[in-house]
Amino acid sequence: MSVLRLAALVACLGSAACATRAITLQTGPRSLTPDDYFDIYDAWTRTDDDFEWSEFEDVLHVSATFESWEFRWAYVVRYAADHSLEGDTRNELLRATLADARQNHRFFVTLAGPVFREQNLSSPLSAWRIALVDLDGRQIEPVEIERVRRPTAAERVYFPSISSFRQTFRIVFPVTHPDGTPTIDPNTPTAILRFAGARGQVDLRWEFSPGDGDPTVNSR
Repeated sequence: MSVLRLAALVACLGSAACATRAITLQTGPRSLTPDDYFDIYDAWTRTDDDFEWSEFEDVLHVSATFESWEFRWAYVVRYAADHSLEGDTRNELLRATLADARQNHRFFVTLAGPVFREQNLSSPLSAWRIALVDLDGRQIEPVEIERVRRPTAAERVYFPSISSFRQTFRIVFPVTHPDGTPTIDPNTPTAILRFAGARGQVDLRWEFSPGDGDPTVNSR
């Protein structure tokens, strides 16, 4: 984390006015600037620090960013500004990622644990089964788990959870079950990314605003 980001976080924690950005599954245009990126990254990222771990606290340390419609929009705006991309090039990047958002729920995941090989989610030796779970308990498994062996310079900047102590993955779920129903209903208040196995279970939760709402409402 940069010195500027750390200072801003300390100042925010010390302020009664500090509030977390509400998140919504609604699609549509967003009015965002490059400076909005890290606020949106924080709003769409969940870590093990958000939960009670008890005896599992040393088993799995995980952070996941839900690459939602809003997150993707913010990412392209920041990436294009940083790489001096304009006009048709920027618009094509945005069009492509938003089209993918209609087909796939993507999560950027970093994790660490005491047994390195057990944390490789793309390996048969992994200790963890991963599922996307709704409030009714209906689950779906990933259609793709890609291990990112060498994160790019851009990934290391835009995903601060990356570190030399964690393995990095991109995890993809379809937006619909085989019967055509959505894996995350647009009207649901909660989505859960579950890591389960013989060593325990960890749920990362995203709580959604029912509408546009107040962007300073605490949604965590």
